[in-house]
Amino acid sequence: MSPEPIRAGGRSTARIDGPAKVAGTAPYAYEHPVDDPAYLVPLTSTIARGRVDRIDTAAAEAVPGVLKVLTPWNAPRLTEEAEGEYSVLQTPDVLYRGQIIGAVVAESFEIAREACSLLKVEYSEEPHDALFRADHPDAYTPETVNGGYEPDSERGDVDAAFARAETVIDQWYSTPEEHNNPLEPHTVVAIWRNDVVPSNGETDAHTLTLYTSTQHPHGVVETLAPVFGLDAARMRVVCPYIGGGFGSKGGPHAHDVLGGLAARALPGKGIKFAVSRPDMFGYVGYRAPTASHIRLAADRDGRLTGLVHEAFAQSSRVTEFVEQAGVPLRNLYDVANARTSHRAITLDVPAPFWMRAPGEAPGMFAGEVAMDELAAELGIDPIELRIRNEPESDPETGKPWSSRRLVECLRGGAQRFGWDPSDREPGTRRQGNTLIGTGMAVATYPHMVNPGSEAQIRYLGEGRYSVRIGATDLGTGAWTALTLIAADALGCRPEDVDLEIGDSALPNGTVAGGSSGTSSWGTAIVTAAEQFGKRFGDDPPVGAELSASAAENRELEHYTAQSFGVHFAEVHVDADTGEIRVPRMFGLFSVGRVINPRTARSQVIGGMSFGISMALFEESIRDARFGHVVNHDLSEYHVPTHADIRRVEADWLDDEDLHATPMGSRGIGEIGIVGSAAAVVNALWHATGVRIRNLPARLDDLLPGLP
Repeated sequence: MSPEPIRAGGRSTARIDGPAKVAGTAPYAYEHPVDDPAYLVPLTSTIARGRVDRIDTAAAEAVPGVLKVLTPWNAPRLTEEAEGEYSVLQTPDVLYRGQIIGAVVAESFEIAREACSLLKVEYSEEPHDALFRADHPDAYTPETVNGGYEPDSERGDVDAAFARAETVIDQWYSTPEEHNNPLEPHTVVAIWRNDVVPSNGETDAHTLTLYTSTQHPHGVVETLAPVFGLDAARMRVVCPYIGGGFGSKGGPHAHDVLGGLAARALPGKGIKFAVSRPDMFGYVGYRAPTASHIRLAADRDGRLTGLVHEAFAQSSRVTEFVEQAGVPLRNLYDVANARTSHRAITLDVPAPFWMRAPGEAPGMFAGEVAMDELAAELGIDPIELRIRNEPESDPETGKPWSSRRLVECLRGGAQRFGWDPSDREPGTRRQGNTLIGTGMAVATYPHMVNPGSEAQIRYLGEGRYSVRIGATDLGTGAWTALTLIAADALGCRPEDVDLEIGDSALPNGTVAGGSSGTSSWGTAIVTAAEQFGKRFGDDPPVGAELSASAAENRELEHYTAQSFGVHFAEVHVDADTGEIRVPRMFGLFSVGRVINPRTARSQVIGGMSFGISMALFEESIRDARFGHVVNHDLSEYHVPTHADIRRVEADWLDDEDLHATPMGSRGIGEIGIVGSAAAVVNALWHATGVRIRNLPARLDDLLPGLP
């Protein structure tokens, strides 16, 4: 057994799951084989609010090969736990355009799609409201915002600070509606059996089995078993591989419920349901649009004396979800007088949900552009401005930092990027027909360890161990990282660890979300390994087995644990057309010990690419007249191509944070996107003199700054 502290990873290791994925033998949810499968195609509403009066199913039911047509009047009944987006086909009420109002199940996908097109729907339509605006008369204060944060906060005398301020920045910033578009869409294969009784660990003895693309198998069981009126032991969720999720797969959605309903209506059949790309813009979550009113007060030396962040976010009548956009600025800078607030605007739209760094991504965009405006107003280098406002301890709680090396990231990153503090006059750098600008922004993301993960360790003999935990790998490297953690904790080679993840039949694993997965699961594995060693020693008998839950980390009661970093971006703007290119971007981060540098770098570069996309491309355009997203495909919902993502580089400080986890690591999944969009638009200001406050930046936004 290895001694304390556990020094997990640090070795650049190829993905353990890589060969199976390249060979096509790694089964994704929709690919799980079932006997005699049936295929489901949903019917969605074409009105934004009202009621379905009638669905004429005769023509669809007459199509050869159709097995079942589900409507609100014949679908199996769910329990009272089926609230919000889980109340699928339980009522004819329509709460948003694109809501599931029916389904066809047939012997082939093509038959189901054809039959679904023959369904005729009659509605009673009601007036709807699908227009997000910060001055909406029905804006309200939610009880909490995403993450369980209080909606409002205040310290000091904010009004007095602004009354005597020497310099004030007072601006509005906005981010649009955006949609998660992982390569693998949401899919589910559902099987309902009426004649099974679980006993003695039989893996197939479940009433409802879902092969679904999810970031949280146990969470799907915990949420949906009560909806179907099942004991948790009678439901199983399997998901060993995921083709991306970006938060949208962090919980079950309506498609999982619909798959279960169809399976219940056709017991014994394996119901296959892949959400279409247009429907990915409907009932499976998205990043809500936000508006931020930010005010900064500072003295002539750039020290912040007051801060206000009023955040407004879209929510839904289906399920309340409010982005915590105002939370990051509560403790990022040393400011004695600060106020943040959140207001929700409930509309007739689908329910928003997690999308990579929900809250932090839009909130930090606004905050870091505002800080750049303050630096320009005062004539202070943006890096120096942030250093002057560096807090010694958490300004919100007064707790010491577990580790905060942001100043090192700022100075070291500036040197490596080639930042020139004397070159901050906008619109002055030009090569031929290209305007050139550089920009930067700070990144921060909270460290999270979710309680409840449990790992099981079994000695297989000849130095080999079985490690089982219901974790999931989004495609970001959990298979490999957890193997490295287990090997270090057990004192064996990685190739001697037989890891099992991605199944609710395994010991409980918490969600792969909030950059918490490796921290939560790794802590459980380390805890189990330590207890295994204490019980069985260095020479365990074959078959020795032990399960243990992650020990509660009391250290986090006394420290504030967050990750930090800084983004630098260079942009080129065509002086005639306004076309924007980002030829290089660099990020330097403080994230504790890095478990696997190879997959960690991929994670952070992916997040930074998200930031470029957020700054320049992504926008879901919702037509308020009809309530739907009009650019609901990947030809009109723009994301970067390989040609747009050029020299993007990321690195991190050599560090470990043993206050955060026994591995010394913190999460890295989302910090790459936080602040990166702000760095890009701050560079656009330097190139053109045009300040972008509303994303995405458009070519015509830059016209005033073109020669």
